[in-house]
Amino acid sequence: MEPMMVGDELGWVLSLEPIEMSLLNFVDLMRFLRRRIVVQSATEHRPRPISAVVVRISNPCVCMYIYKKEVMVTRMQMRLLLFTWVIRCSFLLSIVNGQNNAYNARNFGATGNGRTDDTQAFVSMWKAGCAATGDVKFLIPVGVYRIGPAVFDGPCEGRSIFVNLQGYLKATTNLQEYVDDDWVRFQHIDNLTLAGGGTFDGQGSFSWPYNRCPKNKNCKILPVSLKFVYCTNTVLRNLTWFNSKFFHIGVLECRNFEATSLKIFAPGNSPNTDGIHVERSSDVRIFNSTIATGDDCISVGHGNSQITISGISCGPGHGISVGSLGRYPYEKDVKGLVVRDCVFKGTQNGVRIKTWANSPVTIQASDMIFENITMINVSNPIIIDQTYCPYPYCPNTVPSSVNISNILYKNIMGTSKTRVAITINCSKDMPCYNINFQNVHLDFEGGQPGTSHCKNALIRYTGIQIPPPCV
Repeated sequence: MEPMMVGDELGWVLSLEPIEMSLLNFVDLMRFLRRRIVVQSATEHRPRPISAVVVRISNPCVCMYIYKKEVMVTRMQMRLLLFTWVIRCSFLLSIVNGQNNAYNARNFGATGNGRTDDTQAFVSMWKAGCAATGDVKFLIPVGVYRIGPAVFDGPCEGRSIFVNLQGYLKATTNLQEYVDDDWVRFQHIDNLTLAGGGTFDGQGSFSWPYNRCPKNKNCKILPVSLKFVYCTNTVLRNLTWFNSKFFHIGVLECRNFEATSLKIFAPGNSPNTDGIHVERSSDVRIFNSTIATGDDCISVGHGNSQITISGISCGPGHGISVGSLGRYPYEKDVKGLVVRDCVFKGTQNGVRIKTWANSPVTIQASDMIFENITMINVSNPIIIDQTYCPYPYCPNTVPSSVNISNILYKNIMGTSKTRVAITINCSKDMPCYNINFQNVHLDFEGGQPGTSHCKNALIRYTGIQIPPPCV
């Protein structure tokens, strides 16, 4: 520490020569500061007037100048001030040093020519970046990358991971390569952002003829295009999907997951091509996206809580569905769903809750709000179906044991392709209760008045009701 002139006032300057701010030499630095401050202050036990204290890190060009005019500073106060300023400078230095944690797929051998298998290049890049500290960035530049099944596993060492996908990923079409039921999987990762305007092309048209699931409950599951498993604090933004072999996106066992500005496309007759499937997750938000598929635009499976879906354009497809529920003995409750400000166009269903009969488990499906929704030529705009069966035959000797309650349908407007615009078909053993309709106006496109069908349900109506309420 040495005197320094700031204007016409005498101050003190602490200059730190080029250093690498690791934990070890940071401790050494603090020891140095303590020793130097004591030496400079040992002869003065009374407060000293200073006009400025300047903390400067000369490399990499991070400087902080803090001026205190005519302040009386004791030896202890000076130590505290310098300690605080060095902490701030070290934080800035870590940000600058962290900028070096950038990994480009081309530097790991990815060709991006659409012909060469680039899977290993992606995996190698991930392993290198996952081991790095600080804020890590991956770049997949513009190009066409043919990749097979790939797992990007954590936990990683860094504070955050940003995957900048600018390229076009094409899945391999040989189903023998897929040992698991996914194409690209991120798992056990915290603070992941995947964005960049790129594309996932599942090339599902080659696989759809081999999908037996619509007719056989013991079918082999085809690969999901992109799956997140045991991830926390995830952001998925500004990406496009085409033609998944099965679901386009799967979110399983995730916490604090946000998806926004997505585009998902598959033909209306493509089997099981759900846009986004969420299961056993909490605090999931899906916003402002366009989904057109051959199955559910978004499906909310069992074990979910606090799911918000907003600003979705859905169609073609099967709508936004809760379920199916009650098929397996390990299933858990679904609570806290909000679906709002969505548009359904030409879909098989609008907002649907579906459960199986002969349920091997008793669970709750409750506390759900469907509001501010527009239906355009939708076959089943509002439907609760507790005898759901997608196969030619399903056992139905025992009514469903999924208990549906506290459901609000509010401000739902538009047109129904079928005369029965509202179907509430609940379980005889566990009737639906506290089902609320507030301002619902759904016209039948056929020109005749529409109808509602209700069974085993306690329903309350307020405001406009078209078609008329169930008697």
